[in-house]
Amino acid sequence: MTGAERAEEIFLRLRGRAPAGVWSAPGRVNLIGEHTDYNDGFVLPFALPYRTAVAAAPRTDGTLWVTTMHTNGTHEHAEPIEIADLRPGAVTGWAAYPCGVAWVLRERDALGAVTMGADLVIVGDVPAGAGLSSSHALECATALALLGLAGREVTDDLSVGGDGASAGGDGSARGDDATGNAASGGTISRADVARWVQRAENDFVGAPTGLLDQTASLGCVEAHVLFLDVRSGDARQVRFDPSGHDLELLVIDTRASHSHATSGYGQRRRGCEEAAALLGVPALRDVTVAGLGGALARLPERLRPLVRHVVTENDRVLRVVRLLMAGRVAEIGPLLTASHVSLRDEYQVSCPELDLAVDAARGAGAVGARMTGGGFGGSAIALVSRAGRDAVGAAVTSAFAARSWPAPRLFTAVPSAGAGRDR
Repeated sequence: MTGAERAEEIFLRLRGRAPAGVWSAPGRVNLIGEHTDYNDGFVLPFALPYRTAVAAAPRTDGTLWVTTMHTNGTHEHAEPIEIADLRPGAVTGWAAYPCGVAWVLRERDALGAVTMGADLVIVGDVPAGAGLSSSHALECATALALLGLAGREVTDDLSVGGDGASAGGDGSARGDDATGNAASGGTISRADVARWVQRAENDFVGAPTGLLDQTASLGCVEAHVLFLDVRSGDARQVRFDPSGHDLELLVIDTRASHSHATSGYGQRRRGCEEAAALLGVPALRDVTVAGLGGALARLPERLRPLVRHVVTENDRVLRVVRLLMAGRVAEIGPLLTASHVSLRDEYQVSCPELDLAVDAARGAGAVGARMTGGGFGGSAIALVSRAGRDAVGAAVTSAFAARSWPAPRLFTAVPSAGAGRDR
C-alpha cells in the first residue's frame, strides 16, 4: 500500500468520510551546495522516494483539524484551531508546520473557500531528524493539499523572476508578485509555493531556512538533480543516474538529531549577512573565488571562515554540474569530500557522528563523501561503487558500533519525482 493509499484509508477510518484528495511531497538529498541558498548562491538537490502524504477534505466551521500518523502506528491529533486565529506563536510542536502553511496561504489570500476549514491527515515515511527535509515535505504537501481544496491551479514553473529567490529578513520580501496572483485568482507557480513555505518556516515555525528544501521537494524530477541559481531563480534539471556508471549514492542517517530552529544555523546565517554588509555586496554570492583573498582581508577573523566556505562551495557546485553534464559522474567524488571538509572546518556545522560516517566511508573505498543538510546531526552521503556498497556500509556500521553509538540507517538514494497530487 502506498503512502497516499494509507493516508486515504486512515482519513476514512478517523474522519468517517473519504478525503477530497491526497497530495504528497518528497524528502530530499542535497548532492552539494550547503548553506549557499540563503547567500543567493547555487544548490544541487534531488528528491528521495520517501514521501509525506496529506489526505484532505474541506470543513464548514472555519476550523483546521490536523492528525499525524506516527511510524509505530499510533496517531496524534493537534488541538483544532480557527484558521482566522492562526498567527506566529499560536501553535507549537509538529502542528506548527501545517498550521504555518495555512497561515501564509490565508495571508496571501490563496485559500478562498478553504477559510471555512479543513481536515488534514498526515502519513509519511521521510525519516525525521535525519537532515532529509521531512518538515519541508510536510509543508509542501500541506500547501498543495490546501490549494487543491481551494481549487487553485499550481503550475510547474520554478522561475521566480529577476528580483531573486533568497530570503529577506522576514522570508517574505520576494513574495509580492505571488501575493497579487493569489489575490486576483490567477495561477500559482511552484516557485510561489516554495516562497510561501519558506515564510511559514521562517516566521511561523521560527527556523531561518533558505529556499533549497522547498524548491527541491516541489520541483525535482526522476533521475535528475535540480541545479538552482537561487538569486535569479533559474532552474535546470541535470541528469544524475549513478547506477548507469556502476555507482550508488549511499545515504547514512547517523540518527544524531538536529533542529534548525534551535541549532547554530541562524547564527551562521546572520554572520553571512553581516559579512556581506561589511563587504558592501547584496550577498556572499557576489564574492568570487578570484576576489576571495581581498574580501577576507577586509573582514574580522570571526567571519572569514563563513565566507571561505560559501564562496568555495558555490564554485564546487558549478564544477560538479559541469562534470555531470559531461557524464563524468565518478569525478565529482573529491568535490563532495572537499565540501565536507569545508563544512567541518570552516562553517563548523558537522558533528562527531557525521565526521565518523564520512571518514569510515572513505576509508572503505567511497569515491567521495560529505554531510548533507544544515548540519549539527542528520545524514551523510557517500558516492560508492556498486560492488563496494556493502563493504562501505559494513565499515560505517562497524565504526559506529565501536563507539557504542546507535547503528546508522543506510539506504541507496534514487533521484525521484517531486510533489504532486496522488489521488
